[in-house]
Amino acid sequence: MASVDLESGIPECESIESLTKEVEVLKAKLEEERKKLNDVELYVAAQKLDTLAQFNFKPRKVLKGHQGKVLALDWSPDKRHLVSSSQDGKVIVWDAFTTNKEHAITMPTTWVMACAFGPSGGVIAAGGLDNKLTLYPLSFEDDINSKKRVVANHSNYISCCKFQHSDQQILTGSGDTTVCLWDIESATAITTFNGHMADVMAIDSSPSETSNVFVSGGADHCVYVWDVRTGQYVQTFDEHEGDVNGVRFHPSGEAVASASDDATCRLFDLRADRQVGFYRKESIIFGCNSVDFSSSGRLLFGAYNDYCVNVWDTLKCIRACIMYGHENRVSCLRMAPDGTALGTGSWDLTLRVWA
Repeated sequence: MASVDLESGIPECESIESLTKEVEVLKAKLEEERKKLNDVELYVAAQKLDTLAQFNFKPRKVLKGHQGKVLALDWSPDKRHLVSSSQDGKVIVWDAFTTNKEHAITMPTTWVMACAFGPSGGVIAAGGLDNKLTLYPLSFEDDINSKKRVVANHSNYISCCKFQHSDQQILTGSGDTTVCLWDIESATAITTFNGHMADVMAIDSSPSETSNVFVSGGADHCVYVWDVRTGQYVQTFDEHEGDVNGVRFHPSGEAVASASDDATCRLFDLRADRQVGFYRKESIIFGCNSVDFSSSGRLLFGAYNDYCVNVWDTLKCIRACIMYGHENRVSCLRMAPDGTALGTGSWDLTLRVWA
């Protein structure tokens, strides 16, 4: 005998079926409304623009010192220093000009999958398979380890972190499917963001300090846009067919780029509420791990598993050039804050600075 919902008196299987159908109908209606506003594709609108001139990015510096795969990197606001984390359990702060290591920190775990510089440039955060995020104030006077503090805890590994416009708050993404916003002083969670159906792989906050949104990508193939004030997601994009490994806001703050295991990058316009850019070639069959924009937003850089960085014309949706140099998969990349250099990290144990 079928179980009956006591409140409604409707058999549960029927109510679930009818609700599922209703959801599908509503989804179709939403898609229709989106299509009405979809007057022209971005690459068609950009056809009148001049093609970009040939340019040649070269690796200007090679940073060697990690004994394991480089998993994450971030630039300091001073545009000179880099922090990187690795499978070897080390976090290294580099002077990108001289290639010197200024700090080398041994973490309590291997696979340190997340690291970030604080907006002041005087503090870094890192975490990974230990399920914790640890904060390290940078100082040459004291032993860094004596001042370290655990500021975040998850029930699974920490995959990514991003300071939220100040040294007082930080966002973390985790394999427990949540994103959390933490108060660093008290080491307590301000808000937990639930919505992803699988591991959260990447997060990025809006470039505008007055904005209240941030974006996340996950192994559920989805990109979510969240409102910090409500703790709820306000937009979702589910076009990817593989894990979303990287997300990045356009410099304007009005669009988001994503990188995926499906060997594509995509551009989502938040105002149009839809995908406007699609970056792929038949010859590219390897996943993309990370994305970032040039300072103008015209170029999109993607770090791929086939050892190279593909550079896309954001508007024309065509490949502008390929950057060769690494000898294993490129796991992470970041544009310097002033847009003059690109930092990349790889499973070949090195980081490279390109210009």
